[in-house]
Amino acid sequence: MKTISSVVEHYIKTKPFLLNGLSQGIINLTSLARVMMPELEQELGKNIKQGAVVMALKRLSEELGFRMNHKLDKVLKNLGEITVRSSLTDYNFAITPKVLSCQSDLIAEINNYTDIFYTSSRGVNETNIIVSDSLNHLVEKHFAEEKWAHKTENLASITVKLPKDNLSVPGLFYYVFQRLAWEGVNICEVVSTNYEFTIIVSDDQVDIAFKAIKDLKSM
Repeated sequence: MKTISSVVEHYIKTKPFLLNGLSQGIINLTSLARVMMPELEQELGKNIKQGAVVMALKRLSEELGFRMNHKLDKVLKNLGEITVRSSLTDYNFAITPKVLSCQSDLIAEINNYTDIFYTSSRGVNETNIIVSDSLNHLVEKHFAEEKWAHKTENLASITVKLPKDNLSVPGLFYYVFQRLAWEGVNICEVVSTNYEFTIIVSDDQVDIAFKAIKDLKSM
């Protein structure tokens, strides 16, 4: 059986920005309840009182505040070193029988290079290779017989070291990416391991993205 509390919680959870604002206590609950009521009444099939919606929002905001802050505060405050690299290029290739061998040859050649950036990710139908601009000629040499779907230049990376307990905290990446979205940062790609993650953004947005991530540590 649907209740006011259950439909209020469902409404909030389907709206990520509203969910976060509610957990931080920065939303006027009475005004929000007024906006929500027509949809909630349609969902419940009956008229409801605004006060009941406000009370449900108040209980939910207190629960969310504990759930999000208690679990995330420690991890966010213990974010480790943040490393920024600029002048990167992102190549996107369709997966073919030769792509892996091309990639292997590229890695063998750049193995002795120092102070460069290289990372790759493989999906079901495509693979991305992100390198320092200084390696572009090598990528294009080894992949000369392959066609890239996209080549994006003037990129930068931000790599963040994560504390080991991040693996047991749900919602960490959601929280980070939401803050970046609030700042209007367009993420071109994400590469992660257990204890670090890297985002790729355009060069002209790297300062904004860096500040947004750095500020998470002092929240």
